[in-house]
Amino acid sequence: MTGARRPRGHSTFGRWLYSVLWIVCRALGVAVFGVRVRFAEPLPREGGLIVLSSHQSHLDPLLLGLACDRRLSSLARSSLYSFKPFGAVITALDAIPIDREASAVAAMKTVIRRLEEGAAVIIFPEGTRTADGRLGELKSGFALLAKRARVPIVPVAIVGAWECWPKTRTLPRPGRIRLEFGRLIGTAEIAALDERALVEECADRLGRLDAAARRARSTAGPGPA
Repeated sequence: MTGARRPRGHSTFGRWLYSVLWIVCRALGVAVFGVRVRFAEPLPREGGLIVLSSHQSHLDPLLLGLACDRRLSSLARSSLYSFKPFGAVITALDAIPIDREASAVAAMKTVIRRLEEGAAVIIFPEGTRTADGRLGELKSGFALLAKRARVPIVPVAIVGAWECWPKTRTLPRPGRIRLEFGRLIGTAEIAALDERALVEECADRLGRLDAAARRARSTAGPGPA
């Protein structure tokens, strides 16, 4: 967007760190987790965007970032910034600090401002990681974000990350992970739907993407795909 403030993560250090980590982690992701990705259509290369993803494990923000050539921003607890070296790293990676002690309105304003600046922001509408690997009920907050910021939504289903790193495990294990990106829900379609209808539409699309990812993963055979 013209005149938008450049995110702090787009400093020289931020660009260098992101590029190095992207290359290293993508190689590890393919080798260890057999990561495979399918896009129904290319993502917009610029402008605000909500990446609306199912949430299976701690790996999910990393998996989404590795899948996309475009830089993505994740939400991070503001307490993580108290250790300054780590805070500098997640700032360089375009994380968005969210104060969980503050009001939900303040948190939403922070995300809306970043979307209006042209960031692509990861949102997990289930609100927490799945307990059993299945897609859970979606919370409606993302619909308000999309409408207020006037940005499109791309739905994406992650399958296999729960098997690699469920809540019950301290560390991840090798496996096969599949990401299915759906077609973009444009701003005109979002404006034409009320919040409830938008949530239902996104839930339907995520459900179909989840099923498609499971089919593709099951036909890949045992071991990394």
